[in-house]
Amino acid sequence: MHRGGCNSQASQHSGSLCTMSVSGLSPPRPLGSVSGLLQVASLLGLVLLLLKAAQLYLRRQWLLKAFQEFPCPPSHWLYGHSQELRNDQGLQDLLKRVEKFPCASPRWLGGTSVQLLVYDPDYMKVILGRSDPKSLGIYKFMAPWIGYGLLLLNGQTWFQHRRMLTPAFHYDILKPYVGLMANSVRVMLDKWEELINQDSHLDIFGHISLMTLDTIMKCAFSHQGSIQTDRNSQSYTHAVEDLNNLFYVRLRNVFYHSDIIYRLTREGRWNHRACKLAHQHTEQVIKLRKAQLQKEGELEKVRKKRHLDFLDILLFARMENGSSLSDKDLRAEVDTFMFEGHDTTASGISWILYALAMHPEHQQKCREEIQGLLGDGTSISWDHLDQMPYTTMCIKEALRLYPPVPGIGRQLSKPITFPDGRSLPRGIMVMLSFYALHHNPKVWPNPEVFDPFRFAPGSSQHSHVFLPFSGGSSPRVSTVQRWQKKHEDNQLLLREDPLFRV
Repeated sequence: MHRGGCNSQASQHSGSLCTMSVSGLSPPRPLGSVSGLLQVASLLGLVLLLLKAAQLYLRRQWLLKAFQEFPCPPSHWLYGHSQELRNDQGLQDLLKRVEKFPCASPRWLGGTSVQLLVYDPDYMKVILGRSDPKSLGIYKFMAPWIGYGLLLLNGQTWFQHRRMLTPAFHYDILKPYVGLMANSVRVMLDKWEELINQDSHLDIFGHISLMTLDTIMKCAFSHQGSIQTDRNSQSYTHAVEDLNNLFYVRLRNVFYHSDIIYRLTREGRWNHRACKLAHQHTEQVIKLRKAQLQKEGELEKVRKKRHLDFLDILLFARMENGSSLSDKDLRAEVDTFMFEGHDTTASGISWILYALAMHPEHQQKCREEIQGLLGDGTSISWDHLDQMPYTTMCIKEALRLYPPVPGIGRQLSKPITFPDGRSLPRGIMVMLSFYALHHNPKVWPNPEVFDPFRFAPGSSQHSHVFLPFSGGSSPRVSTVQRWQKKHEDNQLLLREDPLFRV
């Protein structure tokens, strides 16, 4: 029994040993397979990383070769010249480039991202005479706000929308707008009279923004009443101001260029809220106009008009295939023109008043000229606009120093050769810096001096030395120039037309 018990215990013990040996040896097999998979994945990741590194290296070498004829300030191999965008001396750094590197110079935004900064009139003429698409790498940041209207569209769709909207800027439509503009200005000045009695200092930009918004609402969107006394409209102008600031903050931070990262940031959430406020305003404008057109007799009255205003053109529009404009496209055009029609104009007017305030001798001459033209209390009319030569000169000089559109971007759709023989391949981003052009000492002697006589009647200039609102391809530029020759450039502020701009 004892032996049997021993045998039994031995068999049990050997069984447990077998069990232990099996259980101890079986796990390494799946662990080994997982380890093998990890090794393969690591090797694959390393190969992909090396391929990406090689791709970036080859891309950088291609860019260095493409820009070898264009010298520039020293740049970091990874960060490029991004510090120029982040500091508060960005404009000063830009003007140093203009003085040191003639015509144009590359600005590296990273190791494999670069754009050619252009500030020469001959270069500008060549680029604007082509039909290169807009550089959506920059403009895409505005898409959540204004959508793909005329400002962001390219190609055939842009031409279709432009052709559709051009009648909204017929002279017979523009002439009566002068009276509406004068009324909006009068409301603003009455507010200023009250405010100046309370405080000798006045921040004019907010008031001017409301005035230009009031103007565009009445002229282009058939609005009745005064926007300048409407609190909801003030929230819209504040939202636009926030969106402008957030756009430049995002532009300066390379990490914010990623939509995923930007949405997670405080600025990204702020941008989303501001877009929502801006869209609420434009959607309300469209909704009110549609409701007005549903009233008895209103629709027929509008259809009998010889010329429709901007919003009515959009609502009655038919595309080439016979379909009406989609709600998405409709709101994009309204968002675009609502912004471009008031904010850019407000910026231009504010800087003009600033320039005149800084040079009271010129301000006094403008005042005397206008008082002599209008007398006591006469309202300005269309025919007065070409009878203010000195005021026109001051307006142009202020727009030269402080262009409301500081620059635009293009992406070369084909190789380009500039007048000095230097060339670039297709695919390169080009930034036309109107601010740098207007401050280029080789183009404008003593560029920082406010001198209205640069624009004295009869003075001859290169066609592309003065581009405060950009320019178009040759046919469009000639149209603008013929219009300016007849009516003088002071109407650029009255006829703020994005069709001839970015």
